[in-house]
Amino acid sequence: MEHSNPLTKGNKGGQKFITFGEIMLRLTPPNYEKIRAANEFEASYGGSEANIALALANLGVDSTFFSVVPNNSLGKSAVRMLRSNDVHCTPVILSTPEETPTHRLGTYYLETGYGIRPSKVTYDRKHSAISEFDFSKVDVNYLLDGFDWLHLSGITPALSQSCGDFILTLMKAAKEKGMTVSFDGNFRSLLWSWEEARDYCTKCLPYVDVLFGVEPYHLYKDPADPTKGDVKDGISRQPSWEEQDEINQAFVAAYPNIKCIARHVRYAHSGSENSLMAYMWYQGHTFESKLFTFNILDRVGGGDAFASGLIYAMMMNYKPMDMINFAVASSVIKHTIHGDGNITDDVESIRNLMNMNYDIKR
Repeated sequence: MEHSNPLTKGNKGGQKFITFGEIMLRLTPPNYEKIRAANEFEASYGGSEANIALALANLGVDSTFFSVVPNNSLGKSAVRMLRSNDVHCTPVILSTPEETPTHRLGTYYLETGYGIRPSKVTYDRKHSAISEFDFSKVDVNYLLDGFDWLHLSGITPALSQSCGDFILTLMKAAKEKGMTVSFDGNFRSLLWSWEEARDYCTKCLPYVDVLFGVEPYHLYKDPADPTKGDVKDGISRQPSWEEQDEINQAFVAAYPNIKCIARHVRYAHSGSENSLMAYMWYQGHTFESKLFTFNILDRVGGGDAFASGLIYAMMMNYKPMDMINFAVASSVIKHTIHGDGNITDDVESIRNLMNMNYDIKR
């Protein structure tokens, strides 16, 4: 029997989504404790691409996750969590010790911030199964067959040469199949350098339809002379509409294949209170979302919730302003949920927040 998502019933003919990346064990001290003082940890699972697959599945999208995990209890538990959220995991490879010698699931520790103390992540993911696997033996055409949308990020290629090569192979195959390709640069300074990330992620741009974020990429003022600098040099982390529009125009001039550029902008008032808004270039215009201010329960996965919200809104053919406001509202709601994933199966709750309607629903 074919695995199906009960949330998609009545929504037949919708787009089929697939993503590739690492899923990790997350260990978090309870009650905002510091790791050095913790006597216990709360266990959950997460990872950027897995978070997006989970969020879309909860919203009723036919969503598939591809990865490699060790064939042991931890690997199986991670897959079980995704399946419990209606994510299709049939392509996931449960690797043997021969295929991935270290045979481990990546782990990360989250020290949740409070007030003026920011959150802190400590990775323990080196030599994880996905980083040791040889992806050259994967049949990419078979893997992508029947799907409409492929999402990838700049985290996974930082794990190994094999992962980096496979990401580009996936992108090229997806474009040949006429799929929509979205990409989130998602720079992680603990995995590779800024220049390494820029060099690699820039190679991805010719294959991208929907781009999340404007870094890490080379966008030279003069491609013939990189010494003249990057278009993004000197731009603040909270740019004005004019600054963001200039960057967007430069991206689409250099890469006319890009159909949408979206980035969220965060204002951190403290470790517990933030504001979010976003910009989106779409159909020749740069749109600016509403500004949302909120208290934080769990910040991790907020960017993934933004991406999944925009992907969902694009799949549902929302109007441009509704697309970007829905994406930001999805991220805001995620900040009120424990764990990496935006486990929100009520689209109307996001739409109510999008419209800044906070009344109780009875």
